[in-house]
Amino acid sequence: MVKDRLFIFDTTLRDGEQVPGCQLNTVEKIQVAKALEQLGVDVIEAGFPVSSPGDFNSVIEISKAVTWPTICALTRAVEHDIDVAAQALQYAKRKRIHTGIGTSEEHIHYKFNSTREEIIERAVRATKYARRYVEDVEFYCEDAGRTDNEYLARVVEAVIKAGATVVNIPDTTGYCLPQEYYEKIKYLKEHVDGIDKAVISTHCHNDLGMATANTFNGVMAGARQVEVTINGIGERAGNTSLEEIAMILKCHKGLNIDTNINTTKIYPTSRMVSSLMNMPVQPNKAIVGRNAFAHSSGIHQDGVLKNVHTYEIMDPRDVGIDDNSIVLTARSGRAALKHRLHANGVELSEEKLDKIYEKFLQLADQKKEVTDADVLMLAGADTADQHAVRLDFLQVTTGKGVKSVASIGLDISGQKFEAASSGNGPVDAAIKALKKIIMKQMTLKEFTIQAISKGSDDVGKVHMQVEYNGSMYYGFGANTDIVTASVEAYIDCINKFKRPTPDPSL
Repeated sequence: MVKDRLFIFDTTLRDGEQVPGCQLNTVEKIQVAKALEQLGVDVIEAGFPVSSPGDFNSVIEISKAVTWPTICALTRAVEHDIDVAAQALQYAKRKRIHTGIGTSEEHIHYKFNSTREEIIERAVRATKYARRYVEDVEFYCEDAGRTDNEYLARVVEAVIKAGATVVNIPDTTGYCLPQEYYEKIKYLKEHVDGIDKAVISTHCHNDLGMATANTFNGVMAGARQVEVTINGIGERAGNTSLEEIAMILKCHKGLNIDTNINTTKIYPTSRMVSSLMNMPVQPNKAIVGRNAFAHSSGIHQDGVLKNVHTYEIMDPRDVGIDDNSIVLTARSGRAALKHRLHANGVELSEEKLDKIYEKFLQLADQKKEVTDADVLMLAGADTADQHAVRLDFLQVTTGKGVKSVASIGLDISGQKFEAASSGNGPVDAAIKALKKIIMKQMTLKEFTIQAISKGSDDVGKVHMQVEYNGSMYYGFGANTDIVTASVEAYIDCINKFKRPTPDPSL
């Protein structure tokens, strides 16, 4: 029997990034987008381009970095928004504009001070305008969860006739009960003329803890696209979790509905998003929580030891969790490191592994235990096969009541150079010393430090954006010492300018 295809629309980089404190820079967004591509999502909502220059640039760069998923940009039902979105999507191989407007009485009267008929006119106009740029247009009926079904059907029918290929039915406030949401989707399937010409999409929020239940019921009623996020992050209480929908369908094969998700990539992707957004996953979170496959009760332990299926409905390996516990310390060998990298979805050449192992040993000497997040950081930190400029040593003197002074040594294509400088803080002093050796007109445009939250020995992660010769370069550094991480991030940028020569005045 041929299975129904359910399309996975991931909005981690748009709705997920609206969470306070979870903002990502462009480099981090590209990293997440590539992970989503490997995971197998069909559509990546890359951002809201008109909202900020950063969002606009991120959509452009993600469009360049990702190959097969559709790249989607959000807009309001405003022509200028749509113009900007189309411009941001210019490099996307597959592109979609996601436009829409509120349809509930609350939105029509209080938000827009408008009428039902005017809202339909605006919806149609925006859909037609978006179709001037792209063939794939998705229309969202914001707050559809609180919109009466008869009027919602009128809006949906109108935008489909105007050219919408996907119609999004968001439970924006997380208000709907599962049966109520099921009936809403079913009503549209039965009462909208031409409904088969478009895909119905769900977009459910978790304000009452029913996002996954509502999404699943929407699928059962006929929706064939679900809008989800990694770890369920998102506005207020969050969105439907991608991992929950994917594993519901995997566990219940009798539903005969399939996705393109490579479920073994779920856990590593979850860890990456959690680390980059500094958004810890609650231990009892379904599928990806620390305790999702842990058994502490004696009765449960006895049952699992006799037969794992007594208390587990999923194989942890199906979601990318290796149930073999290997703790990484300074005494661990290359084989153990390779094993943990593989468990997290990272495959490396032996040469690359050797280079990462050296950094691993340095890190392990400073930490009691090296975590999966640290291992992923090490794997992503060394992005170039060869570095012409390397940090040889760094010594910084700083403190209250004293001027920060830094001494730095660089290896430039095998030649050694040293310099010292004072500055307004240890990072400033170290970068000024670096610039005494690398005498180029470089401007630091962005400097981001990921907050340390797991203890005083945790790794500090630094992203930098440096302008040189009219171009922007991104660099990454990681170390338990934040000053060292900052210098390494700056050097990472320099190595991307061009291959330097041994001349220190390069």
